[in-house]
Amino acid sequence: MFEIYKDVARNGNYQVIYFTELDDHNREAEINRAANGEHVYDGFIRSRGKDQAKLVLAAIVERLNSGEQIHASQIEQELQPFSA
Repeated sequence: MFEIYKDVARNGNYQVIYFTELDDHNREAEINRAANGEHVYDGFIRSRGKDQAKLVLAAIVERLNSGEQIHASQIEQELQPFSA
């Protein structure tokens, strides 16, 4: 499971968090940061092809941080091949 969110408390940049990859030492802080942010999109990616999905997610976050307006439906379409 992942979430794309805008980190309004720190720098206003968009971030992606992979909940299933959090360690015990950073889990609470990262979840709190995402919860306090502005939700953009969340979903599940399959284990098969997850590295490619992460590249797509990183590109989406980069585009958002450069000011591009991306709707949830566009994100869903780009991630469709990797969605669980």
